Amino acid sequence: MPGKKKQQHQQSAATAVALTIAGSDSSAGAGAQADLKTFGALGVYGVTAITCIVAETPGKVSQMQLADAAIVREQIVLLQESFPIAAIKTGLLCNAQIVSVVAEALRQTTRQTGTRNLVVDPLMIATTGQPLLDGGAIEIYGRELFPLARLITPNLDESSRLLGEPITDLPGMHRAAAALAKKFRVAVLLKGGHLRGRFAVDVLHDGIQAIEFSAPFLANVATHGTGCTYSAAITAELAKGAGLSEAVKFGKQFVSAAIRQHFVWNSSGGRVSALNQGLKFRPS
Repeated sequence: MPGKKKQQHQQSAATAVALTIAGSDSSAGAGAQADLKTFGALGVYGVTAITCIVAETPGKVSQMQLADAAIVREQIVLLQESFPIAAIKTGLLCNAQIVSVVAEALRQTTRQTGTRNLVVDPLMIATTGQPLLDGGAIEIYGRELFPLARLITPNLDESSRLLGEPITDLPGMHRAAAALAKKFRVAVLLKGGHLRGRFAVDVLHDGIQAIEFSAPFLANVATHGTGCTYSAAITAELAKGAGLSEAVKFGKQFVSAAIRQHFVWNSSGGRVSALNQGLKFRPS
């Protein structure tokens, strides 16, 4: 029995911990729930700081209730004091006050631990095209949160919003990724799935060079939470000690497999599809 207890202690000590600062999605396809599913599937212990409660299903947001900025900060501070957090990701931060509070709390972490394993998924625009943040919050992202990050993961619409110009093709993605990396002095993963070609191509730019990550585009799969799952997989791999390009490569393969092996249910409201973050996955 003592040997078994010692083994359990060693396993817990060796388990990486990752924090997601994100909204709660009632359908568990996106947000903190998707992040936790992804962390768990990849052998990482996940903890959460919830920024808002969202009543939603794939394709429909019914209602959103924001958390008070003070409780968002308290969750982050308490978790930092209690767990050896190796990597952090942010998702939906809702408004300027929450973005600012998150940045303040994470600045303290950077000073105390020196870690830069922060992945910022700047959720500014919903899949439906609905804005999720106002201009003031976006400005705080650029001024306070991006400088703390190791990686930011905007999609095409979010990148266009940050640069003030549209992105319509792969060469444009390369130019935009380089411009964002230079503007914010942070590595950028520009996600190109919305281009809707035969392949979903993403561009990682570290400020010096660009790397493309490609997977076949899977049409007619109406899921949500792909960006959350992708950035969570990257965060999990960084927490376990992977390099940045290695973590992105793994994350691309993981989210592509989660889309490919998605779930489908028939309900009174029609067909509901969801990502399969719990899949049996072996990277190539």
